[in-house]
Amino acid sequence: MTQTVAVLGTGKIGEALLSGMIRAGWRPADLLVTARRPERAEELRTRYGVEPVTNAEAAKRADTLILTVKPQDMGKLLDELAPHVPADRLVISGAAGIPTSYFEERLAPNTPVVRVMTNTPALVDEAMSVISAGTHATAEHLLHTEEIFGGVGKTLRVPETQQDAATALSGSGPAYFYYLVEAMTDAGILLGLPRAQAHDLIVQAAIGAAVMLRDSGEHPVKLREAVTSPAGTTINAIRELENHGVRAALIAALEAARDRSRELASGNG
Repeated sequence: MTQTVAVLGTGKIGEALLSGMIRAGWRPADLLVTARRPERAEELRTRYGVEPVTNAEAAKRADTLILTVKPQDMGKLLDELAPHVPADRLVISGAAGIPTSYFEERLAPNTPVVRVMTNTPALVDEAMSVISAGTHATAEHLLHTEEIFGGVGKTLRVPETQQDAATALSGSGPAYFYYLVEAMTDAGILLGLPRAQAHDLIVQAAIGAAVMLRDSGEHPVKLREAVTSPAGTTINAIRELENHGVRAALIAALEAARDRSRELASGNG
């Protein structure tokens, strides 16, 4: 791998991506990082052997720029980068809600931009990264982006019009599962289990269910029905979930997340 890649704004997701790339075979010598605080930059140098640089230096030296700052900080970063980014640089954005056109309008004409929404399981190499091409991004740019993000999990290409939905479903998705585990743990305590045991039972059930969904190829309804005996415990629990509108609440929650992504894209952040 001979291209130089710079990760700008190396927070938790940026560091997860950086470490995943190194595990996947990238040489630390080919990786640049930027960080807001000097002590954070030195921490990354010590931990991974990468070179901390300024944002402007990263723009001049790297073949690919991965922008991992928060959406509200992206405008300021682009103002800093714009004078230094040649049109042949690949710019990858990991900011929720911001369309590729936002970058194309602020950078040199014909700059290739790829939009990626990944999620926090990148920290354990189980991310789902959703990739969309901007106006000037080619198939080669998409392959390169998949090569980078494939180091921390799976990738999926979608039209950019589907990115807000993907953000709601996948980008925010882990939080919904943590919320459910939290609620189920409290229920386990109410039913008389110690917290640690309730937590272990629920987490292993979640892992097992996820692996079965991934590996069996079966529809979730079929897998659920396999657990649901007539007049048994599971069907009674599911009846209560339906009575309390859990399915409708989940749909409404995802619609709210999608709408917020659209607001960020329109500048109402």
